[in-house]
Amino acid sequence: MRPEVALPVLLPLLSGALSLLFWRSRPVQRFIAVAGNVALLLVSVWLFVAVLTDGYITMQMGSWAAPFGITLIADMLSAVMILMTGIIGLAMGVYSLATTGRGHEKFGYYPLMHLLLAGVAGAFLTGDIFNLYVWFEVMLVASFALLILGGERAQMEGAIKYVTLNLLASVIFLSAVGLLYGTVGTLNMADIALRMDEAEHSGMVEVLAVMFMVAFGIKAAAFPLFFWLPASYHTPPVAVSALFAGLLTKVGVYSLFRVFTLIFDQTMGYLQDIMLWGAVLTMVTGVLGAAAQYEFRRILSFHIVSQIGYMILGLALYTPLAIAGGAFAIVHNIIVKTNLFLISGITYHLQGTYQLKKMGGLYRERPWLAVAFFISAFSLAGIPPLSGFFAKFVLVRAGLEAEAYVVTGFALAVGFMTLYSMVKIWNEVFWKALPEDNNVPASQTSVGDDGRLLKPTLWMMYTPVVVLAMMSLLIGVFAEPIMQVMIVVGDQLMSPSGYIEAVMGVSASAEAALLDPIELQAERIGDDAEDSP
Repeated sequence: MRPEVALPVLLPLLSGALSLLFWRSRPVQRFIAVAGNVALLLVSVWLFVAVLTDGYITMQMGSWAAPFGITLIADMLSAVMILMTGIIGLAMGVYSLATTGRGHEKFGYYPLMHLLLAGVAGAFLTGDIFNLYVWFEVMLVASFALLILGGERAQMEGAIKYVTLNLLASVIFLSAVGLLYGTVGTLNMADIALRMDEAEHSGMVEVLAVMFMVAFGIKAAAFPLFFWLPASYHTPPVAVSALFAGLLTKVGVYSLFRVFTLIFDQTMGYLQDIMLWGAVLTMVTGVLGAAAQYEFRRILSFHIVSQIGYMILGLALYTPLAIAGGAFAIVHNIIVKTNLFLISGITYHLQGTYQLKKMGGLYRERPWLAVAFFISAFSLAGIPPLSGFFAKFVLVRAGLEAEAYVVTGFALAVGFMTLYSMVKIWNEVFWKALPEDNNVPASQTSVGDDGRLLKPTLWMMYTPVVVLAMMSLLIGVFAEPIMQVMIVVGDQLMSPSGYIEAVMGVSASAEAALLDPIELQAERIGDDAEDSP
């Protein structure tokens, strides 16, 4: 019994239930928002240390042995992603106290935030492909509700685009799960991996691989069906945008890494080129979209798309070093992208707009904020010695070793274009003087989404920004131990036998593991009958 693998899912669900129980008590909901996420962070650290020490951590729910029961499993990739979920969850809990208005709190902001975190954690820890679909739907419900809180026209338009494309991905995903079950007769991912080589219809396996690639590609906002993201992520309250930017699309990327290293590894031969050029087009279209924008959060939204391309590139190159680089890019991007959205929220509360042309002068007015933006923005662009540089360095090295020179060249070029967008924000928001036509009333600089004064609680906005900026800097300074963890991620994903053995309790090469579980049980019963007098 390893409770640390279940608690990252159970604690947010408990926090959400308690928030609903104290629906009418705003102070209690706000306390639970922070206390629950502190507990989530502590449990995520516990899980990470356990995986670092013991390797794979598994739990069979209800004591039903795999593949009959529901399996929760944490390998190094899952543990890292849960740790990032805990960090971002706590940052959002604190930041939301200063930016979430009474109206949003009244309509369930905090329970929905906890539900979203539970869905994210469940997706990272499940060992069952159908339950992965279930957790995706939990995230979809919670995220859609968070998107439409406030009911503004722009929010509703963005939410419609968001939910339409994600429902399409869900339909494809569920159809693929049904066909996969019909092909191999199991839903446990480790068991599927054992049976996949024995599948009678190789053509069906290839079709399933493409279906999963499309479904998870839409969830991850990869080319060509990415336009739902920049159309929606700039519309909700900034804390919601930051939470989405940090975690939601990364669940889609995680699922691609998990499925195509564990279940469909044999299909990567012909899908590799598709993924490579899909990664390139995702990088290029995202960064070009950002270059054309002059609204703070729209620029950041397009850069989410662009950075997803780097992560998929790590999978597409399909070497242990590339996988490690892709995982490094995920961790770095979760921290940096969340922080950039949080900074955009602070600039809005200081100057009352997200339009770059109407902003300016913050370098002199808030130098510490300028430094935090500088660290996060230049880390996103891959400038040394920040975290983004080492993520891109590993990916470039892996690309050169794989002789993917053209793709590697595109990755470097997109990094320079990212720098252009970040310099544009720096110049417009921080460096140039505040335009005279910015006639925002003084009270606008210190009010929340519902108009309440924020001056007494501004430190709640500042603290997560400073902490996340320092984390990005420290990851760059102490890149070697971080990279050692990512190398373990790459080795585990490229050699899934340890994952299979941890779940099934047998070696992946054991002949008995390839038998149908019912047939295996019948064989054991027959042997017992023969031995009886």
